[in-house]
Amino acid sequence: MTLRTLLFGLIAVAGGGPALSDEIGSVDTAFKLIGANHKIVVEAFDDPKIKGVACFLSMARKGGISGTLGLAEETSDASIACRQVGPIEFVEAISPGDEGERVFEARRSVLFKKLQVVRFLDRDRNSLVYLAYSDKLIDGSPKNSVSAVAMMPWGDQSPGEPLVD
Repeated sequence: MTLRTLLFGLIAVAGGGPALSDEIGSVDTAFKLIGANHKIVVEAFDDPKIKGVACFLSMARKGGISGTLGLAEETSDASIACRQVGPIEFVEAISPGDEGERVFEARRSVLFKKLQVVRFLDRDRNSLVYLAYSDKLIDGSPKNSVSAVAMMPWGDQSPGEPLVD
């Protein structure tokens, strides 16, 4: 886990915020003479209210001096893939609303830009749908990525019934 991920995770915990992530790995995309290289980072997080679901995010991270110091504004590019990784168990009630429920957040600039992941419940298809997007105080981005998890039996265990608010 990088220092930056740890700091943002501590901020999220202090504010009662969304799930923490673990850095899985990264690849360099551009060499920078001073400071870290530009790279694509892959992080994973577990849905905080649903055991058995994990999401994997890939996102660009700027290097150079401003990126190394955490001052660069990151791009809105991100990709998400969520999977059932064990028996599905609802440990807390989830919001079934049309606007979904935020399950993950990462800062993409010092003050005003965030990458967010929102979960939706699709009862008709017995699925959980996860949407990753960036927002900004004044002007958000239409760039987004979506992934769905069909709630299936795991071995001999049926998925739990959704607990909703």
